[in-house]
Amino acid sequence: MIVLSRAVSIPDEEITITAIRAQGAGGQHVNKASTAIHLRFDIRASSLPDYYKEKLLAASHHLISADGVFIIKAQEYRSQEMNREAAIARLVAVIKELTTEQKSRRATRPTRASKERRLNAKAQKSNVKTLRGKVNY
Repeated sequence: MIVLSRAVSIPDEEITITAIRAQGAGGQHVNKASTAIHLRFDIRASSLPDYYKEKLLAASHHLISADGVFIIKAQEYRSQEMNREAAIARLVAVIKELTTEQKSRRATRPTRASKERRLNAKAQKSNVKTLRGKVNY
């Protein structure tokens, strides 16, 4: 069972994990062992709350297919167990990232002191530039 928060978790039965051969260089080991992990998680068929499903299906993320299925391939490590943990960690991270509510920005005004500092800096810069001009005797 994968725990997303205190109230939300994903049962292991809803995640399909298959071992596949990893790509890239690696010699004999990569040609013989199936160490890479292919994780599939169907959002629509999951037991996630409706709020989570709506947020995930509305998001346009490269790991979510058009059918609403998370497809994650993990092949960073040489062992199958570490790749499995990395794939699950990536799934949890993406779900948390896409379902967190963004804090709304409150418009603020600059303080009087900051306005004065800005104007003083502008006046000082202007004074320096006028002093760079031609000198009249």
